[in-house]
Amino acid sequence: MIRTFVFSQGKLINRDLSPDLLHVILYDDDVQLWVDMEKSTPEENKTILETLFNFHPLAIEDCVAVSERPKIDDYENYIFFVVHAADYINSLHVFQTTELNVFVGKNYLVTFHNEPLRSINATCERIQKKGHALPRWADLLAYQILDLLLDNYQPALNELSTELGALERRVLLGETQDVIAEVVNLQNEVQRLRKIMAPQREVIARMTHGEFPKVIRAHLVPYLRDLQDNLSRISDLADTYRESLTAILQIHLNLQQMQINRVIKVLTILATLSMPI
Repeated sequence: MIRTFVFSQGKLINRDLSPDLLHVILYDDDVQLWVDMEKSTPEENKTILETLFNFHPLAIEDCVAVSERPKIDDYENYIFFVVHAADYINSLHVFQTTELNVFVGKNYLVTFHNEPLRSINATCERIQKKGHALPRWADLLAYQILDLLLDNYQPALNELSTELGALERRVLLGETQDVIAEVVNLQNEVQRLRKIMAPQREVIARMTHGEFPKVIRAHLVPYLRDLQDNLSRISDLADTYRESLTAILQIHLNLQQMQINRVIKVLTILATLSMPI
């Protein structure tokens, strides 16, 4: 599915145009263009990424391939970066990450993803409902999508926090079944989250430091710093969750050792009493 939005002077003037019309609009400096590609076919990828925008083959390769690590690359007239959205699936005890690939040029934005993203859908809805108050620049629209993407981390973090609290209560109540396996699984998922956060912070930091002035305006830097603060908060929470899981595991092992000690004590008393016999 390919969605296209054409803006001029902060207003939505057209949408869902054919590639031929998009090719004409692309060279109009007074027009801003957003192309969103979701579950696109190889033919659509070739038409949009290669023929229409003429992106570098390496950028296209990185875009269509699955990448576990966020990154950002600078090309002649645009930048390409990869970030990840996250959801926590409570029933499976895992983080589900969805890759978002983004091309930002002077007057266009191209987003590419294989799964639906709440941040993209919310932005599309906002555009359709508030066509009179839209970003006038591609970099600002990219920021708004990133802002929504990072905001959507919070429900996932809340789910994880709730599960950690439930696991801790089970340990304190002496329910030991599958505790170690659950702790190890959650530790792996938190570690996965931390591995995503570190390079994602680097991507935003490079934007904030002004490395891409041809497409990221200085006016946007304070907003990008806000994204960086949000990422730092998420990273701190991930560290806190890791420490909580270590503490839960230690409590579980201590309770297990106390139980073993009690059994040994009873057996020792019985052995002592049976000695005269």
